[in-house]
Amino acid sequence: MVVNGDKINFPGGGTHFHYGADKYIMAVAKMLKFPGDKLHNGGSIRNVLDVGCGVASFGAYLLPLDIIAMSLAPNDVHENQIQFALERGIPSTLGVLGTKRLPYPSRSFELAHCSRCRIDWLQRDGILLLELDRLLRPGGYFVYSSPEAYAQDPENRKIWNSMYDLLRRMCWRVVAKKDQTVIWAKPMSNSCYLKRDQGTKPPLCSSGDDPDASWNVLMKACISPYSARMHRERWSGLVPWPRRLTAPPPRLEEIGVIPAEFQEDTGVWRSRVDEYWKQMRAILHKNSIRNVMDMNSNLGGFAAALNDKDVWVMNVAPIHASAKLKIIYDRGLIGTVHDWCEAFSTYPRTYDLLHAWEIFSEIDKRNCGVEDLLIEMDRILRPEGFVIIRDKPSVINYIRKYLLALRWDGWSSEVEPRVDSLSSSEERVLIVRKKLWIEGVNTI
Repeated sequence: MVVNGDKINFPGGGTHFHYGADKYIMAVAKMLKFPGDKLHNGGSIRNVLDVGCGVASFGAYLLPLDIIAMSLAPNDVHENQIQFALERGIPSTLGVLGTKRLPYPSRSFELAHCSRCRIDWLQRDGILLLELDRLLRPGGYFVYSSPEAYAQDPENRKIWNSMYDLLRRMCWRVVAKKDQTVIWAKPMSNSCYLKRDQGTKPPLCSSGDDPDASWNVLMKACISPYSARMHRERWSGLVPWPRRLTAPPPRLEEIGVIPAEFQEDTGVWRSRVDEYWKQMRAILHKNSIRNVMDMNSNLGGFAAALNDKDVWVMNVAPIHASAKLKIIYDRGLIGTVHDWCEAFSTYPRTYDLLHAWEIFSEIDKRNCGVEDLLIEMDRILRPEGFVIIRDKPSVINYIRKYLLALRWDGWSSEVEPRVDSLSSSEERVLIVRKKLWIEGVNTI
């Protein structure tokens, strides 16, 4: 970071990106022998997990390549780096590899990345590497740039040898090693696991373990094998980006949705988003929205409909619909599981637009406070940001009572939308804009 007057600049370098993150990304693609030294590899690399991302320069320089990264870092005690990343408009989130699974389904990412992230990958029988294993797709890559990969002193050599041995027993293989970076690949099938000697650690997870369960689930020091269907198909159903955004994902049948329903959902959300933008046309300025959150993402249709706009969407699957998050990732989108009866793990004022479809009706059924959720949304929303609430008329009327107190009265529009196949009952759409205001100063 470089302080320049009242601004903070991020030139793209960092503790490891000596010549800039763009050059580093090209070097990784070259190591993998991808065509044209492009890391997207013809659209087969789309979702990336960047662990210990700092200010997310790696993720920032992936965006022009049509690659979207979930940039992950803990709350830093000396610099709020994720807050900086979100201020830059880069997809990022607070999170830590600790004792619980990350809130993402299995087989979500084509590539995981860790550069000088100071993580002890060998702790607790390699449980943190096994969490990466759960999250990587068949054949997925782990790009690791750290002293253990290249330094020759005894301590780093010892760590490297132990890490290499662990990953070998996990059936990962080194596909490239150059300068300060090593790249491993996860196996494409179960065959290597079945050839291991009896008693080899880490063991395979039990047949009763659900690798997609991720909300408040403890990490497990075991390997998640592929299902019989996965083993047979070897992930042949996942098409390259951008076709995978609208192609029926291979895991649809796991959540009981047929391709025709998926296609219908995509079309409905395209129409709904068009109507939202018509409502906001008079007030919406170019480039005023960058960070978007869909609080009830369903199959990702809302985010897919925004793909032609220069925004990114954090798709949130409420815990009662967490199984659908795997479809979000299969489409080449990103998201997380969350319980809206709790606070969302992000800094204040980090999103420009929040979309809440039937989320208030749902938490009301669970006897959670509607007022508490409104206050949490206000915390997340930036000044002059927008909230789109689509819910029952009674819910909309109740929420309207709080708009003045929340200072969500900068602008508003309410309509009765057209009935479509996703309409469960009578609905209203309320769009409001938060004011920029300072305590003790007249509002603007």
